Amino acid sequence: MPILVGPFLIALPVSSESAQPDQDQGTWHTAAPTPMKRTEVAAAMVDEKIYVVGGFEKPGLGNILNFAITPAVEVYDPTTDRWTSKAPLPVGLHHVGSGVAGGRLYIIGGYSKSGLSVWNPVATVYAYDPATDSWTEHASMPTARGALSVTEHEGMLYAIGGYDRKSNNAQVEVYDPARNQWTSVASLPTPRDHLATATAAGKIYAIGGRLDGDYSRNLPIVEMYDPVTNQWSRVADLPTARSGITAAVVEGKIYVFGGEGAAGTFNENEAYDPARDTWQRMAPMPAARHGLGSAVWQKHIYVIGGGPTPGGSFSDLNEVFTPPKSNGKAD
Repeated sequence: MPILVGPFLIALPVSSESAQPDQDQGTWHTAAPTPMKRTEVAAAMVDEKIYVVGGFEKPGLGNILNFAITPAVEVYDPTTDRWTSKAPLPVGLHHVGSGVAGGRLYIIGGYSKSGLSVWNPVATVYAYDPATDSWTEHASMPTARGALSVTEHEGMLYAIGGYDRKSNNAQVEVYDPARNQWTSVASLPTPRDHLATATAAGKIYAIGGRLDGDYSRNLPIVEMYDPVTNQWSRVADLPTARSGITAAVVEGKIYVFGGEGAAGTFNENEAYDPARDTWQRMAPMPAARHGLGSAVWQKHIYVIGGGPTPGGSFSDLNEVFTPPKSNGKAD
């Protein structure tokens, strides 16, 4: 994403034709918008509530000194369709990784403001405790990087890929919250940034992304990591090469939303079935955007925030996708 100072890059959205019209592709509805318009956020479900953390907020006189980087934390309650504010991050960050373990939300890496730059890669780890509405700093990640992705597996948080503003990161570093320690495992075969990750059926998937922060160099590559063998392998490509995406898992399938490219933003919603190693086009997002977050509540996927045009753009959107065979509240 370009720096937020100066004119923003404007581009037309990428169109997405509906595929497989004879199959149920899921449905969308709109929920209460976020109080703040922002992009490059992190989102996660903790204790049945959705937390939206950090990113860039819409520039104004009140945030010009911070280059619109925000530490804000907003929490959504799906049962009441209402938002509240919680204790902010200790420092404003964007392009972070996020994961949940042991009932706490972890914000890992990302970029901070440093001097006149908004692209200072950091290795910090902050943990949020909903019981006390407070943040604590934990052992730093071995490698400072932003635009990474984090996924949880068996209580461990896997920090995958990213960009340190010089080159792409192949590092896969694993955080153990119980011991407050980091270890390294097999490197990502295709180093990249602005990717999505997800865990399904005991395997970890690194999906899409871009090379060296350049969204004109988007990748369709999907690579699967087996924690048992400590090995990566290539699986079926994402149908639409894109980056600045988000992913969520419902009933063992991985849903990948949004993104940006040289031609504009994406409204694509594509689902991966690990058991069959196949992708299916689902009902497209109502609003194309990138730098968004997602979280799952009762088999509904909440797709939140993000920019409607490439670069510095912002939204307060909270759109909810119900996958096929999951219409209505699940048990």
